[in-house]
Amino acid sequence: MFDLLLSAAVQAGSLRRLEHIRRQPIENQEQVLRQLLRHARSTDWGQRYGFGENISAAAFAERVPVSTYEQLYPELERVLRGERDVLWPGRPRWFAKSSGTTNARSKYVPVTAESLHQCHYRAGRDMTALATHFYPRERLLAGKTLSLGGTHGPNPFRPAEPRSRAGDVSAVIMQQLPWWAEQMRTPPLELALLGEWEEKIERIARHVLQQDVRTLAGVPTWMIVLLRRVTELAGAGSICEVWPRLRLFLHGAVAFGPYRELFRQLIPDARMRYLEIYNASEGYFAVQDQPDSEDLLLLLNHGIYYEFLPAEQWDSPEPRPLPLSEVQTGRTYALVISTNAGLWRYLVGDTVRFTSLAPYRLRITGRTKHFLNAFGEELVIENADAGIAAACQATGAAVRDYTAAPVWFAGAAGSRGGHEWAIEFLSSPSSLARFTEVLDTTLRQLNSDYDAKRHRDLALAPPVVNYLPAGTFEAWLAGQGKLGGQHKVPRLLNSREVLEAVLHLHK
Repeated sequence: MFDLLLSAAVQAGSLRRLEHIRRQPIENQEQVLRQLLRHARSTDWGQRYGFGENISAAAFAERVPVSTYEQLYPELERVLRGERDVLWPGRPRWFAKSSGTTNARSKYVPVTAESLHQCHYRAGRDMTALATHFYPRERLLAGKTLSLGGTHGPNPFRPAEPRSRAGDVSAVIMQQLPWWAEQMRTPPLELALLGEWEEKIERIARHVLQQDVRTLAGVPTWMIVLLRRVTELAGAGSICEVWPRLRLFLHGAVAFGPYRELFRQLIPDARMRYLEIYNASEGYFAVQDQPDSEDLLLLLNHGIYYEFLPAEQWDSPEPRPLPLSEVQTGRTYALVISTNAGLWRYLVGDTVRFTSLAPYRLRITGRTKHFLNAFGEELVIENADAGIAAACQATGAAVRDYTAAPVWFAGAAGSRGGHEWAIEFLSSPSSLARFTEVLDTTLRQLNSDYDAKRHRDLALAPPVVNYLPAGTFEAWLAGQGKLGGQHKVPRLLNSREVLEAVLHLHK
């Protein structure tokens, strides 16, 4: 009965909050901005830009510069070194460490008490409310949620201060969960926060064998590894024999399309459901609020004020993002956020496309630095993921990960440019030639610029696909010191650095 009472309690507040977001989106955002400015008015940043003057959204956009991580880093370093009241009141104890996909170094993002409780935990409750509302008969909270995350350690800028910690945002969240939430999840913290991933997967797999797991939560790539190991240890035909009440996977971090067919194979139960979340080190941005649609509802009262930078301004020295009220469907925008962790007009690096304006729903299309445009083809990750998914479906394949880069005019394609792909398969395609053909055809159908360049093979040669053995990308990540957690393989790049590195490992 406790699970039913808990479901009702979580749903009561969250479903009302989500409905308020749908009905009054602009009002929610106006209120968030007022609260952020009022709270930060006495900080160094707030005094520099006059937050105490009760400024409007237009004045805020006029006064405060848009910043990348690198541009904001001098202030963030002050916070990391323990200075108070720099970007947000107080001195944060926790920092989310991400892979630094915009450059080679890791990024350290403050996780304040406000961002933890008003953003990450609030959105987590919202996602739980939606799941139990959509699937009440499954009694998801009566069993365990198996969550995979990273680890944390001392803040490298203050190693002598034991209370200051840095690590994957998943580890930061798990370490501070309230007792009732910790009771619902597995494995225990001492296993969940292990840093060595091979040991972590093995020990977690053995621990959860006999548990009543009903929900999975995590990144698809690592969840695949764990499910296979659990099935192997149990000597079972599928994971359904191990966890007969498994019904839901809450997934995020990477697009799910290329993995969908593989999860159907790993969990061959028609009652299994999938819901997507859009969260990052910087915050929890959106949730799938409709069970039969992959569009994500933008979370507008979770301590984040949003602006959106049109694609034509990504390289502008004076970018002018649009407020939520001015976005259009079908266009690609870079996400700009101001948060209750002290990130002000901060370029996350993600790109999105709105599918609805009433309410505001979107899809993640990629990253500002991760696309292929060496020949004017403007290929984004959304296109690539869809092409990979179609090729998998046509050939019975399953992909663990991939990366792609240009082949320049003087390269293997001769007088034409092209794209070279390196793909690690979990299940091999029936024909690599057929896989390549469907990938190419799907990309042409989805992207008119790519199609124009591929017309009669004049500007772009057909794609070249390299088959990588299992473990190649894991070895590359390990060599970069980025194995596990939220670290991801860059999928589309206009340089060949990553592609050449993984191909070298294959030789």
